[in-house]
Parts: sequence; structure tokens; C-alpha cells
Amino acid sequence: MNIIRPLIQRGIKPRLGEIQLFDTIPQKIQEEIFFFLLESAKNTEWGKTYKYEEINSIKTFQERVPVSTYEDIEHIINRSRKGEPDLLWPGETEWFAKSSGTTGSKSKFIPVTKDFFWGNHYQGGQDTTSLYLKNNPKSLFYKGKMLILGGSMSENQYGVIEGDISAIMINNIPPAVDIFRVPSKEITLMKEWETKLEAIVKNTIDRNVTTLSGAPAWFLTLIKEVLKTSGKNSLLEVWPNLELFVHGGISFEPYREQYKQLIPSEKMNYMEVYNASEGFFAIQDRPREKSMLLMLDYQTFYEFMPLEELGKLYPKTHTIEEVEIGKNYAMIISTSSGLWRYLIGDTVMFTSKYPYRIKVTGRTKYFINAFGEELIADNAEMAIAKTCLQTGAVVKEYTVAPVFMSKRNKGRHQWLIEFEKQPADIEQFADALDKNIQELNSDYEAKRYKSLTMERLQIIVVKDGGFYEWLKQRGKLGSQHKIPRLQNDRTLVEEILGSHN
Repeated sequence: MNIIRPLIQRGIKPRLGEIQLFDTIPQKIQEEIFFFLLESAKNTEWGKTYKYEEINSIKTFQERVPVSTYEDIEHIINRSRKGEPDLLWPGETEWFAKSSGTTGSKSKFIPVTKDFFWGNHYQGGQDTTSLYLKNNPKSLFYKGKMLILGGSMSENQYGVIEGDISAIMINNIPPAVDIFRVPSKEITLMKEWETKLEAIVKNTIDRNVTTLSGAPAWFLTLIKEVLKTSGKNSLLEVWPNLELFVHGGISFEPYREQYKQLIPSEKMNYMEVYNASEGFFAIQDRPREKSMLLMLDYQTFYEFMPLEELGKLYPKTHTIEEVEIGKNYAMIISTSSGLWRYLIGDTVMFTSKYPYRIKVTGRTKYFINAFGEELIADNAEMAIAKTCLQTGAVVKEYTVAPVFMSKRNKGRHQWLIEFEKQPADIEQFADALDKNIQELNSDYEAKRYKSLTMERLQIIVVKDGGFYEWLKQRGKLGSQHKIPRLQNDRTLVEEILGSHN
């Protein structure tokens, strides 16, 4: 008799009841989080500066406390990294999640307190399991191992731990949970990516892996190495009980067809989560919906800024009850890690209210508006996925930048694409992609009308492994590093073209 399943289901039942309250009292839950955060931080340096003890409403908080970017609070974070306590949150900050955010050289060090670790990041992992089992009550994934693809971490000169958020998570997972995970912590936390990749394959290829968790792009590299080492054509030949891939960090759409080919099973489940160095925010709670449930009790108070407010000195922001479905917002968070009205850099769109579900549509810094076309990542991801279906192509990686107008030429978008499976006709692929973007984005369509403002997009095929090699040359291998999809200038594209040639 299998006693594990009923024990697990009995354990998650109370939590599922709490999550159900997101449908009925979302504002109350958020207000409780808001006042908990203010009360906890009132005696910190930040809390005293903005007189938290006097704030008795969300409106006053929004009027008194400025919206911040990383650059605005970097000087305080640097003091905290030296062990100075009571700055943004009570006590010392135990860990800092190192995040480049882009492939640029400058790193961000996002504070992760113990309160936030357990109340947000760890709770997110627990709830992902609970919601998956709710939707798949006959699952036996817990009878096997979860393969987590993580980063690395190290101790700075002041004895403070800094590293990838996945490494911080893995290093602090309770022993009772750790027994379900592979590979060993020693391998998972290795710094050198290619050495770690080889060790992971060797350590897991003969294990009963039922779940994968990590970023889609980097997992593809691992999967191909597993197949190469095993001599198999399908991942199910290596891990026959594989049933779940928990993915996040970047859009899954460009990779979906590749995963279907490598894991050819209708029983395979794909579950998206919205987790970042700054926090764990949403979980795909319905398998057939691509939107995610916004988690309202994760020690995070949310605000949402209309994109037209970006860059204003006193921007208008909305709490959850004020948002509109179908509109893009920049997400702002206040958390028990001491991030206050922090502009995380992601844009989201609500797909429903009561409960509140969102989808991540892009980055505040990564969109293209060189000609008034306002192309966001969501448009690009959907268009390229549709074009691949139409042409039979499979895209591995891509990035896009504008080609600016000159005396002789109109502007256009230039797509650098590395294909897993190249289309039979690149120009036909370009025509289809251009048409699909127009169908998704009326501003792009208007600028493309009779090619009066913009010419049809151009595609440059990047050689196999080109993006990987570019990252390697810059010491940016690992799951925390991503290729920015959209840029308003040509700096990154020119670098890639340079290394490509």
C-alpha cells in the first residue's frame, strides 16, 4: 500500500484552502501583508527615514515613499553586503541573490532575508508542488527525483553569502526535502558551468528522474548532453517516469516544440512559475491556461504602474483592485527582504480578477520602440512560435534590434536567430514572421503599412552554438544569464555579429 500519497495530500489540503481565499478576499490579504511589512520595518533606517510608524494607509505610503530602481538603493545594499544591520529590514541580511538581469557586466545583489526566504521563495516551491498535485492527484512524481539546474554561490570578504537564487535555495533546502533532489549539493553548486554539466549528466543519467526544474534554454543544453552520453534519441528512454518540467525565468514558447520532440509524450506536464532573484510571485495553477495565479500572501505587497507612467518623477500606480484586464503594467514590489516600492523591471498583464492571474509580457528596458512600433516581448514570442508552426522551423535562440533609418533606407527590425531546425526558405520565414507580428501589434502594423515607415524585418542566421559561444567568451554561462530578446540600440547585436563573423 502506498502511504506517501495520502500523507502528502493531507498535508497540502490546508494550504490549498488558504490559496482559495485569493478568489474571495484578495484585497484583505494584500492589506494584511502591507501592514505587516510596515510594522516590521518601522525601526529600520529606511523605516525611520520615511516615518513608517506614521503611515496608516496605502495612499500615504504611495505619496511618501518613492518608486525605486536598483541604482537608487545600491548604496544601501552595498552597506548591507558588508554586514551592517537594520537598514532595509530588521537584522542582518543573510544572503544576496546575484543577478545580472541581462548579459551586461554589471551585477545586481538582491537582498534575501530569512523571513523572505521562508515566506516567499521556499513557500513558492511548496505551493508549486501543492497545485500540481491538486491538478494531478494520481501523480507519482515524488517516487522519483527532481533534477534542479542551479547556479553557484560564494562568501564575500565580510562573510556574507552571494550567488544565484537557485543556489541559495538548494543550499538551504531542509534535509527531508533534499532527499527528493538530484544531483548532490556539491555538484549543483559547482561554479564552472561545463564541468558542472558533465558532472550532472554522470550523476543523474541512471537515476529515476521524474521532475525537471529550471530555465528552458539551459535545460536544453543539459538534455542534449544526456542524450549524447546515453546514445538515446528520447529523454523518456533515459528517464521513463519523467512527468513534469517546472520552468520559469524566460518565455517557454520558443522552446515548446523542441521539448515535445525530445520528450515525446502526451503525459508530460509543463508548469510555469514566475520566480526571480527579487522573489517568487506567481504559479500556473491551471494546466490549460498560460496565465499564472498571482500569489498574494508571499510577504510581498504589489503595485502596478501603467507603462505611460514610466520615467515620471511621481508616477501613478495601482493596487490589485484598481488594475484592468488586458493592460500592460510595470510591476512594483515591497517585500520582507527590504525592497520598497521596487521597480522589478518586468511588465505583466492581468488575464483575470478574483482570482488574479497574470502573464509576463516583457521587460521595462527590453522592448523596441525605435519607430513608434512598441514591440514587446510577448508579441515577439507569440509571433515566432506561430511562425515556427507554420514553417516547421525550430528556433533555439534569438535577439532583435532596430536598423535605424538612413538617407537611403527606411528603418526595420533585424532578427539574429539560431535555429535548431532551419526553415526551408529563410525569406518565406521572414515574410511569415513579419505578417504575424503585424497581426499581434497594431502599432507595428501601422508602421509597416505600404512600408512607409518600416521595411520588412531582416533575419540573420546565427551559426549553431553561436549564442552559447558568445556567452562563454564573456564568462556568462549558467542559468542566471539570459539573452535579452529586444533592445532599442544595436550594442548587443553588433557584439554578437562581431563574434559570429
